Amino acid sequence: MKEKVARDIMKTSVITVKPETSIEELGRLFIEKDISGAPVVDSEGNLVGIVTENDLISKEKPFHIPTIIRIFDAIIPLESDSKVEREIRKMAATTVEDICTTDVVTIEEDTPLTEIASIMTERKIHLLPVLKDGKLAGIVGKKELIKAIAEQG
Repeated sequence: MKEKVARDIMKTSVITVKPETSIEELGRLFIEKDISGAPVVDSEGNLVGIVTENDLISKEKPFHIPTIIRIFDAIIPLESDSKVEREIRKMAATTVEDICTTDVVTIEEDTPLTEIASIMTERKIHLLPVLKDGKLAGIVGKKELIKAIAEQG
């Protein structure tokens, strides 16, 4: 029996959001559609990010003030400024663009299940957008993967 690939298990009716979608709209969408995340696409349908429940939850976490040390009247942060800036942006977020991950891990339609499982496990990712010719063709979530593995066994 031929091993299944992403094309065989992906959802093709993908709920997407735009970068300008409000955080409030996003929360409602997750609840109403019972989804844990959504690809973020621009007006041409290009994948520009992915946003998940974790992104929404981390927006609400308390702000961590960076540890600093003072040496000879110089203040030196012990964390990178970019990390602090990202945390501030997330706390003040009003749109999906402010909280989404833009460095998206994607797969192709012919990616085998074993590779999908490895990516999800090693990268701790639960949603993988599937691309065909650079455009969003579907999405594979951990539920689809578990179901496919169970069917094979």
